[in-house]
Amino acid sequence: MAATDKLAELQNRRCVPVPPGGAALSEQRIVDLMGALDGWVRAGGAIQKRFDFGNFHETMAFVNAVAWVAHRQDHHPDLHVGYNRCVVRYSTHSVGGLSENDFICAAHIEGLLAK
Repeated sequence: MAATDKLAELQNRRCVPVPPGGAALSEQRIVDLMGALDGWVRAGGAIQKRFDFGNFHETMAFVNAVAWVAHRQDHHPDLHVGYNRCVVRYSTHSVGGLSENDFICAAHIEGLLAK
């Protein structure tokens, strides 16, 4: 499946609750899903991406849009916000690593900036 098809498939999904003690994704599944997310990198047990903007207003508009996605999906990232940048970092604490929810939300974040 092409990366754009994988991205669209993730964007059409919704997060599901992951109970504590559930299994984190396998390495192969992580590698497969990473192929759908342009610019996202692995950082420890998480995935993250830095988004750059022209000014503080644009940055905060993006942060508010990310908050809306997080609320709708009931899956919340760590955000590191500066004047003209925001780093979005996803992991699933209940599994101590990555779940499909992380990739679903990252795909939805990508959709915020699609042209």
